[in-house]
Amino acid sequence: MSNRIIELFSIKYPIIQAGMLWCSPWELAAAVSNSGGLGVIGAASMYPEVLKIHVQKCKQATEKPFAVNMPLLYPNIEEHMQTVIDEEVPIVFTSAGNPKVWTQHLKSHGIKVVHVVSSVKFALKSEAAGVDAIVAEGFEAGGHNGREETTTLCLIPDVAKQIKIPLIAAGGIASGEAMLAAMVLGADAVQIGSKFVASIESSAHQNFKDEVVEAKEGDTSLVLKSVTPVRLIKNEFQQRVFEAEQRGASVIELKEILGRARAKKGMFEGDIIEGELEIGQVASMINNVKPAAQIIKDLIREYNEAKTNMLNNKNHFNWG
Repeated sequence: MSNRIIELFSIKYPIIQAGMLWCSPWELAAAVSNSGGLGVIGAASMYPEVLKIHVQKCKQATEKPFAVNMPLLYPNIEEHMQTVIDEEVPIVFTSAGNPKVWTQHLKSHGIKVVHVVSSVKFALKSEAAGVDAIVAEGFEAGGHNGREETTTLCLIPDVAKQIKIPLIAAGGIASGEAMLAAMVLGADAVQIGSKFVASIESSAHQNFKDEVVEAKEGDTSLVLKSVTPVRLIKNEFQQRVFEAEQRGASVIELKEILGRARAKKGMFEGDIIEGELEIGQVASMINNVKPAAQIIKDLIREYNEAKTNMLNNKNHFNWG
């Protein structure tokens, strides 16, 4: 198997582990990279000194390429960027901000840059800014989401038709079958988050992992659309936010309800009642917690089986 993303990142499989808030430590990134995918350290929940430790430990744990995910609105962004430069991190994924600000600076230090978008408009702006690849993330995804509410099934072919650089699909992907579908639609690779939240190496609290495994269809919803849209598992906190939005609460009131460190409280500390539990709709398809290496093996097996089955049953797909 070879394609543009495999060649760009020098990896074995076109599988990217998302850099998820409070869930993506060096242990997970190293495990994914050692298994043939691209592991990603999530910098958004780390102080600068903590990120440096995670990067250094990841370098000790794998000789394979890995990346750091960097939300551009992070308050200590300058220190984080200096860390990835000093530690010679080969790849940086940026999000939540203007890619023009840092892309050329990172590339001048030999770092490949990938930007996360939720629309064709921002995919084109990112390409113009000089990024090496784009992650197009659909409405189904967990965590912070696009305001356009475009589903992955619609977003990927739209973006693929408009850009010339490699495209990574994200949102609602947790199986080899979904991976194949995304690549048929025009993606060069997939980025997977929720499935890796429920991995042994994830730094998510066990209570949160249990909630993900137990989640059923309809157990997540998109809230805080007037602040920053985020997909959450339904719990008492989510219900309070939803009710406030239904009665027309102001942005100030919603921010007061959100408070501080709500995501840490839920995902990292395990408060499943009052915490913010960010996960994708695809949680309903996640039924157990596995090592990252097994997740990669399962994805590739399912992908190959789905591809073989489609080719063997090609008469079922011909109506000409």
